[in-house]
Amino acid sequence: MEHPMLHANDLSRSLNCLEQDRTIIAVIEMSQSNWLVAGIVPGIERHPLKKLAPNEEDLLRLLIRWRAEATKKGRTIVRIAVAFEAGRDGFWLARWLCARDIEAYVIHPTSVAVSREHRRAKTDRLDTGLLKRVFIGWLRGEPDHCHMAAIPTLEEEDAKRPNREREGLVRERTRIVNRIKSCLVRFGIRNFKPTLRKAPERLSMLCTPEGVPLPPNTLFELRRDMARLRFVIEQIKEIEETRAQRLEQAPQENSHAMVRLIARVIGVGVETADMLVHEVLARNLRDRRAVARYAGLTGSPDESGSRRREKGLAKVGNARVRRGMIQLAWRFLLFQKDSALAQWYRARTEIDGRKRKTMIVALARKLLIALWRLVTTGETPAGVVLRAA
Repeated sequence: MEHPMLHANDLSRSLNCLEQDRTIIAVIEMSQSNWLVAGIVPGIERHPLKKLAPNEEDLLRLLIRWRAEATKKGRTIVRIAVAFEAGRDGFWLARWLCARDIEAYVIHPTSVAVSREHRRAKTDRLDTGLLKRVFIGWLRGEPDHCHMAAIPTLEEEDAKRPNREREGLVRERTRIVNRIKSCLVRFGIRNFKPTLRKAPERLSMLCTPEGVPLPPNTLFELRRDMARLRFVIEQIKEIEETRAQRLEQAPQENSHAMVRLIARVIGVGVETADMLVHEVLARNLRDRRAVARYAGLTGSPDESGSRRREKGLAKVGNARVRRGMIQLAWRFLLFQKDSALAQWYRARTEIDGRKRKTMIVALARKLLIALWRLVTTGETPAGVVLRAA
């Protein structure tokens, strides 16, 4: 009959008792052009609804006005709770409100249950009503009524930018290289590598199989693409050098120490270690199930009556972590052949090779949990070889 233990980072329910007669509850339906604010104000029978321009000062003045109206009705307001869905605007508004003694929460949009009718009515007014219902249930402490996103600090958000910027630049580099190669293939040239250092000099010497040089307009286009490619490669190199300098200048900083520790695992590079630390491992996650669930590496069973089937990965977590861990799992099998995890994988795929792609996801999940334990408790995975410190 004991109450279940609540964790400090348990965002599936509110840990504070709700006194609804002394609390102003407000939700915001945010868009690029305006904000629709709906509230529940003690002492006022109607539920006020106000459309504002996207301005935080106007929002604060509205909340203060609602508090004054409740005070006139004889209610003492000791708490203002505001919630909105996670989206394009990020977490800056939540941090801004918290700095002004207003409770702010960011709701996971996928945790809000909606009507399953084929063509349901969908307006901002109806959305605010739905958000109010789920937010009140969460404030009352009802478990799994909806889930809140952890609000990162400005430093935590900024620490993710170099890795995400590099990821975008790598995609841009691949796009430019593919465009250059496809342009040359139309003239029968297949052995040109745009990423070589002397590629711009070689470009002017290229000839088609007919023995004639490239047409002038095509040559000018390729030179401009080569200039873009050089610029993107230099930016990627600059990001990598800056990160290396930060790791050397402050090696004892918490996140930097995690990166250096994970990078000691043979088969894990600094880029992968940096992504894992700032995307998942630096977060205050509850247990191993929460780690796997955040990466979207858990299953999605479908059970009804006698029917039992598995629909595959849930894919509700961080897509960057999921992609990176599946790629890392394949590398792990190459560089850590004698580890317990690699032996576990081989024992289940040697008989039936068709299970290799299915089991690599299970290996990625186990490997992520093992790395999480490595940085939190110092427990080295069995059989894993580390580089010298």
